[in-house]
Amino acid sequence: MRVVVTGAAGFIGFHLCERLLRDGHEVVGVDNFISGQTKNVRDLQQHERFRFVQHDIIEPIPVEGPIERIFNLACPASPADFAPHAIEILRTCSEGVRQVLELARRTGARLMHASTSECYGDPIEHPQRETYCGNVNPIGPRSPYDEGKRFAEAMVMAYHRTHGIATGIARIFNTYGPRMRDNDGRVLPNFIRQALAHEPLTVYGDGTQTRSFCYVDDLVEGLLRRAESDFPEPINLGNPVEATMLQVAREIIELTGSRSRIEFRPLPADDPKKRRPDITRARQILGWEPTTPRREGFARTIEYFRSPGA
Repeated sequence: MRVVVTGAAGFIGFHLCERLLRDGHEVVGVDNFISGQTKNVRDLQQHERFRFVQHDIIEPIPVEGPIERIFNLACPASPADFAPHAIEILRTCSEGVRQVLELARRTGARLMHASTSECYGDPIEHPQRETYCGNVNPIGPRSPYDEGKRFAEAMVMAYHRTHGIATGIARIFNTYGPRMRDNDGRVLPNFIRQALAHEPLTVYGDGTQTRSFCYVDDLVEGLLRRAESDFPEPINLGNPVEATMLQVAREIIELTGSRSRIEFRPLPADDPKKRRPDITRARQILGWEPTTPRREGFARTIEYFRSPGA
């Protein structure tokens, strides 16, 4: 197939493009490098079936010819990006998503839209099912991303209902692996970078808040299956195995052989206290669940961060 991937220079976007190319597809990657990495595009351009378009999706997307699938992953997703790129994130999730939908409408392509577990905010329901409407602060420091992604889901569903476009929504939970930015601002790259430098690992709050970590290869498999499903409503993609931040910090120290200690700091505003997906829909509809053990995935990620040029 001929596939368009927006956000192709990003962490998940790179791995998705690489898998699509390995599976024999032709891939057109789109990115404006607001948070993507040029080295990801350079490596993808080694494939003869990959073409790159540097473009901001808030403008009409200049991809001509037949397209069978669109994966919309375009949007800065790190908490470190929420304040400096607040307006860009909101525009990407509104104007940008509309342009992607118009591309799908024009070409008849099936669209897989990447949403997020941040739609659940600081959840009261635990674990989180797709039917849970969330607990989001609409004006807090995380709101450009949280509310932007919630609006994007509404836009996707409106186009699906109004124009009959084949769409699917994946709510992605914490994902990790090689090619994460070392200045990403998310917990795992922070811990690994600090541990490798033998610096204190920064744990916010008392460390009892939880996350569930999904290895990127598992997530990509879920995205591919999601793109082939006719089910239009959101499906959670994440690892249902939960871990506390303190537990993860200790595992990273052990796996890196670090001399680091743990340093506690105040919990940021609106930071979720717990996050774990109910993946019943993914199991029943997609036949998917993650298979990579956390410590194995952590070890692969640490190996990447040890390598030159990471």
